[in-house]
Amino acid sequence: MAIKRCSADVAFSKAARMARNNTCEYCGKSDGQIEACHIWSRRHRSVRWDTLNIVVMCSHHHRMMTENPIMFTQWLEGYVGQGYLDILNEKRQRIVKVTAKDRKDIARHYRQEIKHMEAGPHDLVSYQ
Repeated sequence: MAIKRCSADVAFSKAARMARNNTCEYCGKSDGQIEACHIWSRRHRSVRWDTLNIVVMCSHHHRMMTENPIMFTQWLEGYVGQGYLDILNEKRQRIVKVTAKDRKDIARHYRQEIKHMEAGPHDLVSYQ
């Protein structure tokens, strides 16, 4: 069963793609369908909206990596490094409860980040 997307997911995805210039981090493609690809799935709320937990890929490579988790892990180890993945894994293990108000705050945060990026160069700041 698919995990429902909320307004926080939509804003987070758009902000992540903008921060990476709508370019696939695997192949460099910037045309076609560019998607935010979670390293740890969205069911892990502690990292669901964390910028450390996202890479941007074309739809082809997103699907390829989803269907080949060992390949994805090996690519990530070379791309971001094992230390990065260790930090992300520690964050993932936290238990986090997210309320409707929290989701609204997260969406508001990422919509504001999008406005900053539209105004000029701006590094994406993760929600908390």
